[in-house]
Amino acid sequence: MKHWLVTGGAGFIGSNFIRVALATDPELRIVNLDALTYSGRRENLADLESNPRYGFVHGDICHREQVTAALTLHGRSTDAIVHFAAESHVDRSIDDATAFIRTNVQGTQNLLDTARQVRVKRFLHVSTDEVYGSLGPTGRFTEETPLAPNSPYAASKAASDLLVRAAHHTHGLAAVITRSSNNYGPFQFPEKLIPLAIGNATSNQPIPLYGKGDNVRNWIYVDDHCRGIMAAVAEGRPGEVYNIGGDEELDNRTLLLRLLHLLGKPVDLIRSVPDRLGHDFRYSLDSTRARRALNWTPRVPLEQGLQLTVDWYRAHADWLASVRDRTYRDYYQRQYAPKGALAPEGLR
Repeated sequence: MKHWLVTGGAGFIGSNFIRVALATDPELRIVNLDALTYSGRRENLADLESNPRYGFVHGDICHREQVTAALTLHGRSTDAIVHFAAESHVDRSIDDATAFIRTNVQGTQNLLDTARQVRVKRFLHVSTDEVYGSLGPTGRFTEETPLAPNSPYAASKAASDLLVRAAHHTHGLAAVITRSSNNYGPFQFPEKLIPLAIGNATSNQPIPLYGKGDNVRNWIYVDDHCRGIMAAVAEGRPGEVYNIGGDEELDNRTLLLRLLHLLGKPVDLIRSVPDRLGHDFRYSLDSTRARRALNWTPRVPLEQGLQLTVDWYRAHADWLASVRDRTYRDYYQRQYAPKGALAPEGLR
């Protein structure tokens, strides 16, 4: 039996990854270490609570003793750490970067130190295409593209990437870094564009869109990303970086139009708000290395993935309602009301 520690496994990508990993490898046992901050919800994996191959530890990656307890929960050595735990929302980092530095930088270093102490065999660090900065209308980021982060969130992730790189080159830790494009799918917290749009449109509430909506993103369905991470854990070369991106790009306005069509809602729900500070124009990943070295390729085209996502949120209206709680409504009001898109009645 293989033993993995997944950090941040109660969040969006982490919870989907745990499901994919356990379904893919019947010889795998996973311990999920999560601090259960606002976007990490234990109920995201409630269906696995009785699974003997899954365990949960409520803990913070910034606390050495809590990380050690999770790594030694079953009294056996940990074969791999898959590190998702991070503060990840650009807008929140612009408002206050403190939590991003603590979790993404200090927490990652603490995790690396503990991993070396207990001799973890593999460390997979999940990063983002945002560390590369912004592209013009053409071209793609490769793994050799210099890091040029433009938001506090992206800067904190770039810092954590460099700490992982240093742990490999200085201490010989068998660390691999993956950088993905924009994920979408089940269990995504509705501060992000797609679940925010689905939640608002379903309730006939306005959908805020930054600027003209011409910022372009490269999209990947979350299960495709999770399969790429699985491949990187198994086949990735220590010290290497692998881009894991989808095949399709869309500007944000076109994406919203597609979602509204799937939902059967009018386009006049879209409301322009003043643009985000330092808003990167375009991201696009070249995933050639992952396709060749890891034998990975995305399987879910954007049209199919958006339909799957809409269907999931429709079938889980109670989940969406539960996460759009008072704390979320207060955040929404602060974020969008000053920008000219007053929080709709259902979010006040």
